[in-house]
Amino acid sequence: MKIINDLLLDETTARAKRSPRLRMNYNFHEDLNDPLNRLLNAMEPGTYLRPHRHCRPDRHELFLVLRGRIALFLFDSEGTVTDTLVLDPQCGSYGGEIPPGVWHGLLVLQTGTVLYEVKQGPFAPLTPDNLAPWSPPAEDAAAVHRYMDALRRRLP
Repeated sequence: MKIINDLLLDETTARAKRSPRLRMNYNFHEDLNDPLNRLLNAMEPGTYLRPHRHCRPDRHELFLVLRGRIALFLFDSEGTVTDTLVLDPQCGSYGGEIPPGVWHGLLVLQTGTVLYEVKQGPFAPLTPDNLAPWSPPAEDAAAVHRYMDALRRRLP
């Protein structure tokens, strides 16, 4: 049996805090070819997850916020925000499922945030056509900072 407890969340969070990307996965699937990928994703404020979608292969993405707080954004094909939801288990908002082809991204709003994610396998890295062309690449730190600030200003 695989256990998700405070110790595992704390250890994964500590690794995320030491990571240059400010996030760290803990995989429950033992092989990237597993038909069902299950993982913890510990993230800190300031990490950048470039808006993306899951097409070719089409994949659903399910995640639950175990600890912390995030803002989830959905976008249309031009990059306009179509929906914003703050997920915080302390307030009764726990997670979401994103269907294939829907542009989405998030901002981490609280230190120690950990998501439990489930995705169809086998693991398929995001291809360029699944990265939002209207969002800055992670390598452009100044543009990423401006983009994340603009998203933050949209929060309720």
